[in-house]
Amino acid sequence: MTPPPRPTPVAHEVNFDGIVGPTHHYGGLSYGNFASMRNKLSVSHPKQAALQGLAKMKFMADLGLKQAVLPPHERPHLPTLRRIGYSGGDAAIIEKLAKDDPWLLSAVSNASAMWAANAATVSPSADASDGRVHFTPANLVTQFHRSIEAATTTRILRRIFADETRFVVHDPLPASTALADEGAANHTRLCEEYGDAGVELFTFASGPTKFPARQSQRASELIARRHGVVSPLFIQQNPQAIDAGAFHNDVVAVANRDVLFFHEKAWVDPVPELPGVRMIRVSDADVPLADAISSYLFNSQLVTLPNGRDVLVAPVECRENDCVRAFLERGMFDRVHFVDVRQSMRNGGGPACLRLRVVLTDGELAATHQGVIFTDALYASLQQWVEKHYRDELAAADLADPKLLDESRAALDELTRILRLGTIYEFQQQQQQQPR
Repeated sequence: MTPPPRPTPVAHEVNFDGIVGPTHHYGGLSYGNFASMRNKLSVSHPKQAALQGLAKMKFMADLGLKQAVLPPHERPHLPTLRRIGYSGGDAAIIEKLAKDDPWLLSAVSNASAMWAANAATVSPSADASDGRVHFTPANLVTQFHRSIEAATTTRILRRIFADETRFVVHDPLPASTALADEGAANHTRLCEEYGDAGVELFTFASGPTKFPARQSQRASELIARRHGVVSPLFIQQNPQAIDAGAFHNDVVAVANRDVLFFHEKAWVDPVPELPGVRMIRVSDADVPLADAISSYLFNSQLVTLPNGRDVLVAPVECRENDCVRAFLERGMFDRVHFVDVRQSMRNGGGPACLRLRVVLTDGELAATHQGVIFTDALYASLQQWVEKHYRDELAAADLADPKLLDESRAALDELTRILRLGTIYEFQQQQQQQPR
């Protein structure tokens, strides 16, 4: 007698948003990212940036979606400087670096971990051969300021997803351009319900002539193999899109459950027809590639509400672009909402850049560290924390102020208590090792 099929477990897509760090500034470090390059050395507003990010999280939670947070990284990152030969007291290192190499000071002070879509590639348990949720933190080797994130990201993910019977947080791939990996910004999945087995789309980059290709095919293939992905699909990003400013594929395509929303120039070859998948293909005639990139239309969050409706959460820049707004008014989605994340957008990150999508069953969600799960109480605490610790403005010259390091460390130390994460930062570990 054939046993009845097992029911699909109830699963949710949980958005883990990166909290904008206290050193948020416009260093212009990301070559190929037009917004980052255009706003280089302009004055940033860290407090406003963090509050905008929190408000976006609150908006998503109020829609009935599952929401969580990821803490900022330690910045400026003195351990990186000590590893490459700087010595002496922390303040002395910063003062010397400000004189000798302002670019390097900006790089080790960058708050780029806020864009959590680059934190890791995630495969839900329904897709993996061993039935566990798999994470591979991105090595981000094509950009120095991002490459220093991998170790901290790994440590944070292992603290949040500590149950090894349910989760596997792998080491990042070796730090080589042959294995360049940019995380979930080049990865998505299609499925009927979140708890169903899905097809995982791995987009790799090759062939641009102007800007770097950031995701290698070999890295995508190795991640799919180590995650035990049963149904992977590897597809090449269009070099034209990369050279037009789509440094990650999530600038020209986004998917959710059985909907794939993409620009016609997103990939070299057409995406194969997949049973039950609704393809929303946007032609260059309807939305020119330049407008799609400048508005970050496809870096919107495409989500399914508890009532089953498909909603697009787009940056306000989409409403301000005439052709993008006209396209969205055609009613392709049940509802379009616009959110203000301008401080992030000025550095090249829209709503979708700020979050890492993690599909979890009820049991997996219960096994996740609960201190990072977004609630109204946590929202209020984080607002107060930002108001207490963050500067209103930050110019490039302010990075030379050693007080910024002290302010940032004080903020992160308090945040780990709010989120109940314990000692996750290197400066905290060093403080514990000092004799009393």
